[in-house]
Amino acid sequence: MVRSILRSEFTQFVFMPLTLRQPSGATLSRWRIAALILLGWPLGLSVHAQDAPAPSSSSPLPALGDAASQELSPMAERRLGDRIMRSILRDPDVVDDPQVLEYIGQVWARLIAGAKQRGEIGPELEASHAWEPFLVRDRTVNAFALPGGYIGVHLGLLAMTSTPDELASVLAHELSHVTQRHIARMIGQQSRQSWVSLASMVLGILAASRNPQAAQAMIYGGQAVAVQGQLNFSRDMEREADRVGFGVLGEAGFDQAGMAEMFEHLQQASRLNDDGSYPYLRTHPLTTERIGEAHSRLGPSGWRVATAQSPGHDTAIWAQHTLMAARAKVLMDTRSVSLQNLANPDIKKGATPLQAVAAYYTAGLAAQRSGDATRGLALLNQARQAARGLPASQQAMAQRILTLAVVDNQLIAHQPAEAAATLNRELADNRAAAHVDARPELLLAAHIALSLPEGRAQQSAWSDAAARLQTHVSIHPHDAAAWAVLGELWQRLGEPLRAVRAEAEAAAALGDLPGAIDRIQGAQKRFRQPNAADVVELSVMDSRLKTWQRQQREDMREDNGGA
Repeated sequence: MVRSILRSEFTQFVFMPLTLRQPSGATLSRWRIAALILLGWPLGLSVHAQDAPAPSSSSPLPALGDAASQELSPMAERRLGDRIMRSILRDPDVVDDPQVLEYIGQVWARLIAGAKQRGEIGPELEASHAWEPFLVRDRTVNAFALPGGYIGVHLGLLAMTSTPDELASVLAHELSHVTQRHIARMIGQQSRQSWVSLASMVLGILAASRNPQAAQAMIYGGQAVAVQGQLNFSRDMEREADRVGFGVLGEAGFDQAGMAEMFEHLQQASRLNDDGSYPYLRTHPLTTERIGEAHSRLGPSGWRVATAQSPGHDTAIWAQHTLMAARAKVLMDTRSVSLQNLANPDIKKGATPLQAVAAYYTAGLAAQRSGDATRGLALLNQARQAARGLPASQQAMAQRILTLAVVDNQLIAHQPAEAAATLNRELADNRAAAHVDARPELLLAAHIALSLPEGRAQQSAWSDAAARLQTHVSIHPHDAAAWAVLGELWQRLGEPLRAVRAEAEAAAALGDLPGAIDRIQGAQKRFRQPNAADVVELSVMDSRLKTWQRQQREDMREDNGGA
């Protein structure tokens, strides 16, 4: 049985939950190997748990207070998560779309607040973990938890969800994997070998030989018992994440029916199209028992089918979700054939105004990204026209999202002055939804400034954008995109030292510690006789350099087994 489980599932879903594609010729580092293994641990090793033997009474799921679960402390788990993130953030399929990330972040923040209110996140866990979601460009329906509170969300998951409550139910489940310390508890079972040696042995074979048969042969060997041990715990962990996640969902103000709706939605979609597009079902198998428990928690009158007339359908977040799901459809597959298919609005008979807006918005974004800015603008204007039929509660949100798309379109069409005027009008007229310091508006304004023709307005725009970005990164120091744009602005403004600092911070935020260190050391050699203004900047850079060098030494020690 172990052999059949491993052959059919282990290689497929321990290695595939993230499904990131390496650049041609690139090789997997040991820590990227470890990252992919660990992506599977909270999710992938629960595959087909119903086929695995139930845990015996002599081997119960370790309680949070058990010694085994304490082998990986919250801080150690965070360091592990940070290391994994440094390995994957540079992958081109980790997507930084400010609008989608903003929406995911808003849902996530509500869930975090709900978990704190329920006592699922205590002071120690709150302080130690990152609690940060990130996006993966992948059409498959999946999400996964990493050590340290990092949550990966496939764009395919957002694209297929119908309501904010469905999306929140998945995120609440993943959050509960973290708050219940499932990863730490799993790693705690590997008392005779470190997770590094396990990851290196299993995926090192793949990296070296690229031979699936050799990889399977290795998996069938000494690791079979360890993997089977993890499978034995998966039922309990999934049940626990469902139970805790359900409570968090309600505490955060979401409709708890969203969890049952999501289960039904996934199961039905999988039956209609079982082509591997729904790995979430395999990494979180929907047993009859789990679906039944989701229904029973709602009570006899709690179950309903999600429709356009469901409770909350006229709220701003419902409009935001619908448009961000549409945006995800475009972002998750950038092949020209896919964009061409999406560039034709699909408005079904009897569609609601919001569905019509979403259809035009999807088509406009697809045309825009296909290089047809003229058609993109026309479709976005049709979306804005359709938005007039939305409830008043959704007007401001829809207007903001559609206007930002128009600004993007004008930039693509090399019309920075028009883009600036459009953005400024939106900020002045739509204060209910648009904010000058919101990340989407902030980054757009910076890109507009960099695109303006020479003149007094250009210099003023550069200075204003740089000042606001500098404030932003002081609050969000790990925003790689903001640091990168800020570096370009400082370069244009004749501040080369500040530009180097920003470039180094951008590299570090993407996990490229060697690149960050090289930039700072180069600047130190270049500015050996700094003026008074540069002394302060060099002092800050020296402090950052020491931090990155210390982190690099720790990484090297871990790579060498702690020697």
